Amino acid sequence: MRAWLIRAGSVALVALPLLGAAQPVAGPADPTLPWVTAQVQAPRVTFRTFDSATVGTKVSYHAYVPAAHDRSTERLPVLYWLHGTEGGVAAVRPLSRLFDEAIEAGRVPPMIVVFVNGLPRRLWADSKDGASPVETVFIREVIPHVDQSFRTIAAREGRIVEGFSMGGYGAARLGFKHPQLFAGISILAGGPFDLDLRGPRAQRNPRLREQLLREVCSNDLDYFQAISPWMLAAAAAPSLRERRTVVRHAVGTLDDTRELNRQFRQRMAELGIAHAYVELPGIGHEPRALLEALGESNGRFYRQALGLAAPEPRP
Repeated sequence: MRAWLIRAGSVALVALPLLGAAQPVAGPADPTLPWVTAQVQAPRVTFRTFDSATVGTKVSYHAYVPAAHDRSTERLPVLYWLHGTEGGVAAVRPLSRLFDEAIEAGRVPPMIVVFVNGLPRRLWADSKDGASPVETVFIREVIPHVDQSFRTIAAREGRIVEGFSMGGYGAARLGFKHPQLFAGISILAGGPFDLDLRGPRAQRNPRLREQLLREVCSNDLDYFQAISPWMLAAAAAPSLRERRTVVRHAVGTLDDTRELNRQFRQRMAELGIAHAYVELPGIGHEPRALLEALGESNGRFYRQALGLAAPEPRP
């Protein structure tokens, strides 16, 4: 097993290319979108902004930094948390507390958790009209800014992308599209995984479906399909196998996205993408409950993705 802690020193930042066939048409980014969120006050959580060359305005994110970052000069891995449809500010406080408790108890390895601002209702993708280049900002700007701002393992071996709901969809699509950047992909109750965007949530909220198609895809269903992890999985499969990317997929038995998650699981299996899949009894569509229900397997996934040995038993 490889060591996950690397002594501080100079880390060369390399260009992070955008891969894949589906690219938005040329168009100006909209700097009036909520690229800077409200700041959340929570223990060990810091709020950062930077000047984005992509959108021509400031962009923000929150980062939970464990006590291990203060206790040594060694570098830590980073988990990038991708939020759901309506944005992620509300989840920063409860999830940072959950990670802090798990890290301090030794159930989860010490790591920085970055809560990325992916804008509400943007599918963690660059919009076809160029107005909301969420993927480009995350891949080309947020990741390098995090590596410059904290003592990180600034390499694929030190990164996991994880998300819930639309963020699970985002973790799948970005992890598949950029396999050179992430050692682990965690898909939690992801969606939308159907190619016509007519799953349970879209049926309950047709206005949301219309919004996603209009604002991200310019009412082009072909574009929606092209950016979907369902389609990206086929091209990604050989690289994921070669790189031995660790993929974890979980959903609750009371979650109305379960059937589409089952279908996506089957898609990965048919393509030969190795992954662990679990359905958690009695869990609905709620991120903290899902993470808590994963129990000890959660820490095992993070350690496996980061190439870490199991922790020594505590006395």
